[in-house]
Amino acid sequence: MANGWTPERRARQAELIRKWRPWEQSTGPKTEAGKAEVSQNPYKGGAWRLLRELSRALREHKKALLETKMRINAGQIEDQCGFSFPKDDP
Repeated sequence: MANGWTPERRARQAELIRKWRPWEQSTGPKTEAGKAEVSQNPYKGGAWRLLRELSRALREHKKALLETKMRINAGQIEDQCGFSFPKDDP
């Protein structure tokens, strides 16, 4: 085999593990602090999720602003705060 584990070596290792029975010695965390710590073992960061949500929110906000600007320029709504966008040239 490419990784050095022949069927004979694999069978021997399986037998040794069955004799050794490591699953009986493994107890896992007992305290709440230990359980909380190991619950984060698979956590890999997750900042990309926050960045994706932020990007989506910014995109939606930009779209809403552009739609509002177009409606103001088209005269469909009046600016309530006295701010005026420059008119777009066709």
